Parts: sequence; C-alpha cells; structure tokens
Amino acid sequence: MKKEQETKELFEDKLHEECAVFGVSVSTNEAVGLTYNGLLSLQHRGQEGAGIAVVSENKNIICQKELGLVTEVFQNGKLKKLPEGNVAIGHARYSTTGTNSSANVGPFVTEFLTGRIAVAHNGNLTNAKELRDELKSVGVQFNASSDSEVVSKLFAYHVVKQKDLMKGVVKAANLLKGAFSIIILVGDKKLIVIRDKYGFRPLCIGKSEIGLAVASESCALNTCGFELIEDVLPGDVVVIENGEIIQRLNRGELQEKYRLDRGRDKRAELGLCVFEYVYFARPDSVIEGLSVYDARINMGRALAKEHPIKADIVCGVPDSGLEAAIGYSQESGIPLASGFVKNRYVGRSFIYPTQGERDSIVKIKLNPLSVNVKDKIVILVDDSIVRGTTIAKIVSSLKKAGAKEIHLRISSPPFRFTCHYGTDVDSEDALIANKMTIPEIAKNVGADSIGYISLEGLKNACKKTKLPLCTICFTGGDCKWEQKSTLEDVN
Repeated sequence: MKKEQETKELFEDKLHEECAVFGVSVSTNEAVGLTYNGLLSLQHRGQEGAGIAVVSENKNIICQKELGLVTEVFQNGKLKKLPEGNVAIGHARYSTTGTNSSANVGPFVTEFLTGRIAVAHNGNLTNAKELRDELKSVGVQFNASSDSEVVSKLFAYHVVKQKDLMKGVVKAANLLKGAFSIIILVGDKKLIVIRDKYGFRPLCIGKSEIGLAVASESCALNTCGFELIEDVLPGDVVVIENGEIIQRLNRGELQEKYRLDRGRDKRAELGLCVFEYVYFARPDSVIEGLSVYDARINMGRALAKEHPIKADIVCGVPDSGLEAAIGYSQESGIPLASGFVKNRYVGRSFIYPTQGERDSIVKIKLNPLSVNVKDKIVILVDDSIVRGTTIAKIVSSLKKAGAKEIHLRISSPPFRFTCHYGTDVDSEDALIANKMTIPEIAKNVGADSIGYISLEGLKNACKKTKLPLCTICFTGGDCKWEQKSTLEDVN
C-alpha cells in the first residue's frame, strides 16, 4: 500500500484543489441532467467522488453520491433514479481534509426540525475543528471527517437557533474562517450562494432563457448553455429562486469599504488563489474578468522575456504547460512543437507499476514524440515544480528520446510554503524549492537550466483580474490569521 501511494504521488506530482460546485434553478425539470453535465465540465477540479442533490416535487431533498469520477458514480442508470426537478446542486471532490471515503463526498444533506438543506462546499476552513467541537458540545452528531459536513451542520444548527432561514445562514457564515465557496439547496427550492470575504476560490453565475446556474468555473456554465453574467463578489450572499436572484447581502458601500480596507492590510496578501490562473482552472474559463487562457499566454511571454535562451523548439508539458509554451514561442519567435503524445484514457483504472517498472510510469501517460525532439535543444514549459519527482521523469524521457538539451521554464515562482485554504501540500519539507537552490534543482531533475517566472511577472500576467491575488505559497506570510466577518446581519 505504501509503495502504491508513493507511486501515485510520483504520477501526480502536482498541486490539487479542493472541489468543484455547481447548481441550477430553472423552469424545466432538467436540473439533474444540467448538474451532471456541469460536474463533467468541472471534473478537473476533483476526481475522488461526486454527488448530486435535487428537490423533488414534494419538496424533499434526494441525494446520490459515491466515490469515483462523475461518469462512474452515475453509471448503470443511477442518474435516472434521481427524481425530476428544477433545482439541484452538485459536487466533485478532491480531498484536502478528511479521508477519501464516500461519507466525505458532497453534497451534504442535513435534516433539522423545520426542514432539510443540502450543501456543496469548495475550499478549506481554518477553524473546522473548533466549529466541529462546539457543535458536538451542543449535541450535533457527525458521520464524516470532511469540513464540508461541518459547514452543512453549522448552517442547519443556526437556522434552527435563529428560527429564520436567512438569519441562520448569515449567522453561520459569519463563523466560517478560511476559504469557502458554497451553494446551499433549501427544501423550498431556493439556492443560497456564499463566497468568503477574500474570494479564495472562484464562483460565478450564468443565465439562460430557462433560469440561472452557479458554478466554480464559467466553462461549466458555457457547457450547459448558460452565459456568464457575474462573479459572486467576495463576502456576498446571493439568494436564487425560480431562476432569478431575489436577494443580495453585502453589496454597495460595505463592499467598497471592504475593498479599500483590503488594500491597507499589511499582514498578508490574501485574495483569489493565483493557482487558478496558473494551473487549477480550465483554460476556457473566465475568472474575475480575466481569461485563464490569456493569463497563461501572458505567463509564457513573461518567461521568454525573463529567461531567454537559444533553442530549436518550445514544448509544453500537457496539459497545464501548453498555453504558457504558446506564449513563450510567440514572444521568443522559437517554433512551437509537440513534445509528447498524451494518453487520455489512463484515468482511475491505471494499475500502478511494481517497483521495477517505476521508471516507465510517466511514459504511460506522456510518451515523448522523438521525431520532434531528437537532436534538438528544447525549451520545456510547465506550470510548477512541487516535489520534483514527475518533472525529473519527464526530462529523462525526453533525453532518452534524443533531445540534446532541456531548458525548463516554469510559469510560477518557486513553491515554498504550505497553503491552509485548499491545496493539498501540507509539509514544506516535501517541497523541492526548500531543499535546493535553483541550479541544484536543475541538476536534480536532469535539466540543463531552469528559469522560474518572477512574482512580478506572474502578477503582471494576471493584472486584468478584478481581485487581488493570494500568493502566499510563494512569499510566505501569516495565512492562518483570523478573518473578520463582512457578512451583513439580518434585522
């Protein structure tokens, strides 16, 4: 089991993000199908489990969830077992807290005295343990270890305590600290959408002729026939019913004051996670007014300016390095070429090799295209280096395919610090940038040189985004500090 885990880490030496959320409120009974398609479009954000909750005609919330990819969870007609409805939410999970078990897959359905809610949560709470302990002390029972269950139980508890849906929701939201993009499905067919005050994770709303949809990324809206109309503002609570926004909290002067206050905050640079643009999001998404594709092209251009070198071709590591490679090629004038053929059918069915086969693990997924790289000086562009295990195998495979030299160009600065808001690196000791100098990293992974984009270059590449960017994983800082609530109370 230990060897299999080590091999899995070698095979997936990348940052991973917490989850994806999706929800719809439409005039037709297509909510389940739309949510399924939305989750398929967001599968890149979480591959460990998936679930859908829908409100039936008698206002009962029915949920189907399990471990596996979206197609696996709802195979063999399971999707059709969910009732038809016009309001539903969905969740695709990658675990950063809690074990990888079906109990930890969302959405989480919680019953209370006057009703039932389902909650889909993307992010990571910094005070989940404290909230869990407090809820346990008043008799609330838990069945899972995920902080998303804490979110669901907390909302239900305060709805009962406040004897009012919105008062309870806002009270609970005020107690959450950390990263949270949340969609709550209420039995009376409402969706309540909440984003934390910093907007660590993306959350957007789309519109079509049949209603509204909410998603972690705009690519899911487009896939399901919805047009992006807005990003949920940090600190906002949006209530959707019958396909329309019926209430907003935390807009206007308070929102503007919040933005000014943020600019004066010297304790830490917090905001939208910069890795949304570097790696997490799909390139066809638009987040906070900035195309992810354009941001990555800009990163590649910045790399070419900051780390130029004479070479024969530029190659990107599929899929996350491809757009930055295009930008590098455009800026440098060096031809772009495919360096690999990617096996797109590996997925979860991949059988991890024995110890003797470990050297060939990367080739199962990425096989070098020797006709393009043989006898060439290659600029190889990737989004990041975390532990350094996978990139070393990739460089080795290119050299075995005949590449004369490999010059790595990385579209993010050296990753040095852990994140408490939803990525899965929990030990700074595991990060290669904390163990070695940049020349030592190059030697360790077998590259002839390495050039990382500067923090300034990365920020400039993303300068059109509407929100400040969290870059603590590169700069360090007090990222566990207690957030102040910005959610308005309800009179």
